[in-house]
Amino acid sequence: MGAPGSGKGTQAGAISQKLGIAHIATGDLFREAVRRGDELGQKAKSYMDRGLLVPDEITISMLLERIAQADCRNGYILDGFPRTLEQARALDRALEEKGQAVDVVLYFKVSTEELVKRLSGRLICRDCQAPYHPIASPPRVAGRCDQCGGELYQRADDSPDTVRKRIEVYFAETASLIDYYREAGKLTEVDGTKGIEQVGEEALAALSNE
Repeated sequence: MGAPGSGKGTQAGAISQKLGIAHIATGDLFREAVRRGDELGQKAKSYMDRGLLVPDEITISMLLERIAQADCRNGYILDGFPRTLEQARALDRALEEKGQAVDVVLYFKVSTEELVKRLSGRLICRDCQAPYHPIASPPRVAGRCDQCGGELYQRADDSPDTVRKRIEVYFAETASLIDYYREAGKLTEVDGTKGIEQVGEEALAALSNE
């Protein structure tokens, strides 16, 4: 968990590689389901095409299909889901039916001012969505993604005023979710203001303690 710009996607990818477990991002799930054109994908697309949020039951059904695959046998890391208390409860119920449960929740904590600074300069790859920053994490070749060579661009909603609003919405949506996992004894806060490598080391140490 973490607000936009907290680095949770970057750290999820790094943890996935280091631990050899699957990295599951809901955005990727939607895109893959739409590409396949199966029943769930068509349902998700019908909402996405109208600019609506995909209902929780569809998202969780996609998630359950994904974690049933062989590369999730030894574990997986969820990135971007759940986002609300209702989603967390629905996820817990779905996993309980499979004899599974969320083991630990890493919350990458970053101040609003730092998030605005990060997001206001953020660059995104058009092809693989990898994030970059001119100062914090610049690409090796200006304007090009290190991973796939795709073009880097700045999202229209990464202006300072829009970023502040997005962050406000995030915290309003997730405050109860943070409390939910804290009360369950599953939440571990990670200082997301440090360098990428330091944050990664702290995150791995937290997982090792679990």
